[in-house]
Amino acid sequence: MKEILVLYYSRHGSTLNLARQIVRGIDSVDGASARLRTVPPVSTVCEASAPAVPDSGAPYAEAIDLEECAGLALGSPTRFGNMAAPLKYFLDGTSPQWLSGALAGKPAAVFTSTASQHGGQESTLLSMMLPLLHHGMLIVGLPYAEPELAHTPDGGTPYGASHVTGADARTALSEPEAKLAFALGRRLALTALKLAD
Repeated sequence: MKEILVLYYSRHGSTLNLARQIVRGIDSVDGASARLRTVPPVSTVCEASAPAVPDSGAPYAEAIDLEECAGLALGSPTRFGNMAAPLKYFLDGTSPQWLSGALAGKPAAVFTSTASQHGGQESTLLSMMLPLLHHGMLIVGLPYAEPELAHTPDGGTPYGASHVTGADARTALSEPEAKLAFALGRRLALTALKLAD
């Protein structure tokens, strides 16, 4: 069984909802299973620290999660066209995995959520790809063979799954958004299995 790490940060639940659909897509592939992990928030107070175990939701990611995974789906809400600070902070601490080549040759996919249609989804997805490319990972996107990609009125890009929450910060995914996130998880898992053969 090949485990695919679904690593995300979510403040209000929208990115988590995408992560759950990606998990469903991964788990739909025989021989693959998802490992869902999150990262703690970053505090502006130097003395503040998160508990070792979150009060609810997925466990916090550790270095071993990266080392053991056969593939990685990385998700973050958009912050001014970039990934959120907690996810960037976590990735900034992965130099040991970079030095050892722990992620080299493994497939990776990215996903994001924004409050508005033009909130920087694609630039955020691209910003998340950069450290993955430095790690030697192989980026898996969403092809236009997925019919929802050409017809979604909400989120969804060739760079990765996405969600538009709207000004009211709704967290429900539209049907096309959910299908595209599922398809991305499935595509990532199938790629990981092919690369492992």
